[in-house]
Amino acid sequence: MANTEEAGQGAVIAVANQKGGVGKTTTAVSLSAALAHTGAQVLLVDLDPQANASSGLGCRPEQDQATTYHVLSGAADAASAIVATPVDNLSLLPSSIDLAGAEIELVSALSREQILRRILEPLRAHTQLLIIDCPPSLGLLTVNGLTAADGVIVPIQCEYYALEGLEALRRNVELVRASLNPDLEILGFALTMLDGRTRLSQQVVEEVRLHFGEKVFNTRIPRSVRIAEAPGFGQPITSFDPGSRGAVAYRRLAGEVLNRLNPQAAPSNHREDTTTPRGTRSTA
Repeated sequence: MANTEEAGQGAVIAVANQKGGVGKTTTAVSLSAALAHTGAQVLLVDLDPQANASSGLGCRPEQDQATTYHVLSGAADAASAIVATPVDNLSLLPSSIDLAGAEIELVSALSREQILRRILEPLRAHTQLLIIDCPPSLGLLTVNGLTAADGVIVPIQCEYYALEGLEALRRNVELVRASLNPDLEILGFALTMLDGRTRLSQQVVEEVRLHFGEKVFNTRIPRSVRIAEAPGFGQPITSFDPGSRGAVAYRRLAGEVLNRLNPQAAPSNHREDTTTPRGTRSTA
């Protein structure tokens, strides 16, 4: 990945997986918050029409409020649509259900795959990290997210169908790199929803590591009731329950992400510390 820090630009990271229910939005929100807790200025871009990242940060746009839909359609500029969140150093470009129609409306647009890239480019000068929560699809919105990004984080649920569709996503990343964004790289695969009590979860971890090697982050995100509860209160897990295993895991993941973005500046990460300490319940 190009060293954006040396160029005086913030890094853009897309969180993407066309398979739903893998912890994609939870990872985008919680990772953004964990990165903001380090003191970095972070902007979370909600590119999913379901707008779960927005509601997960307590933001439900009013009828006349600008969202990613208005920004992509040219009806509003990005700076005017950005809102503050309850998390220090974390801002949000919110989404709404209106975004569902954007893929149809943008089909005839000039250089339609690069619209988001052009929108985010001016924001990189004063934002250290821009995180894009892509929709669970391989459509035009996701392609825009990949074209705008320097790197991709792919959440993988530790379940039986974990690897299903990942090859299609990887092919899409290669296509985007070949034709639209030569600097795009897969920053890493994040293992989510790990139930340390089951042999199946461990088998999935082993299989993912076999396929993707060092691209897999060491941190494993546990299956956690507290993580599931946090969006209902409009907070990331790092704010909702800072001492929980989920919050600790996302802070460790944030450290790994920073290390991969700038290996010279960040301390090297230790090998995986599992998310289920001996003698504790995995649903804590």
